[in-house]
Amino acid sequence: MVKLRLRRMGKKGQPFYRIVAADSRSPRDGKFIQEIGTYNPVKADAPVTLDKDAALEWLKKGAQPSDTVRSILSKEGVMTAYHEYKLGK
Repeated sequence: MVKLRLRRMGKKGQPFYRIVAADSRSPRDGKFIQEIGTYNPVKADAPVTLDKDAALEWLKKGAQPSDTVRSILSKEGVMTAYHEYKLGK
């Protein structure tokens, strides 16, 4: 099963995350299938860069986002687009 989750980067005390599509059995910072964005919680406005089309395609294929990634996707409008797709709009 594929999960959309965060992959931790950066040094100690200064986390920086990449949003990746990875096999659910692989470790947090291990092998991944595709990188679809970045998230930096250290900055004041927590900037997010995201390939919305890639995220939507992974959701359509059945990938399950983690709680944090679901929140990020929701703020970026990807979850709304996915729900509209599921409802056939």
